[in-house]
Amino acid sequence: MKLILKQSVPNLGEVGQVVTVKPGYGRNYLIPHGLAYVASAENLARIEAEQAKAKETARRDFLEARRRASQLEGLYLSFSENAGEDGQLFGSVTAADITEQVNASDIDFELDRKAVQLEDVIKMVGETQVPIRLHADVTIEITVNVESAEG
Repeated sequence: MKLILKQSVPNLGEVGQVVTVKPGYGRNYLIPHGLAYVASAENLARIEAEQAKAKETARRDFLEARRRASQLEGLYLSFSENAGEDGQLFGSVTAADITEQVNASDIDFELDRKAVQLEDVIKMVGETQVPIRLHADVTIEITVNVESAEG
């Protein structure tokens, strides 16, 4: 019996995959539990169309992320914060601060705070390379400089 999986099934296959199973397993378990449906010609055509659409959407998302990365390339952010004589900041520079300053620059999109891949807040004076993840395959680093505020 040929079925198309609606969900990933361990030791059987992934979503959208066409699998061959014994009729009893398909009729008594996979179909009633909503894990699969019969691989008719109509359903196969629908799955192929969905996969083609998903592939096109993924390609479009990747190209958009590359375009956005080109706008962020070479971006240099500067923060002026109160710091002690040892360079330790009294506060910190967070992902939200970086996002706010990036969005205030001349880019034509809104950067999401979750895209800023800051491992921990910046607590020292100096330059730091901060990765910005725009897509699963597109990450770019921007330079963040933190200076000690005078007075």
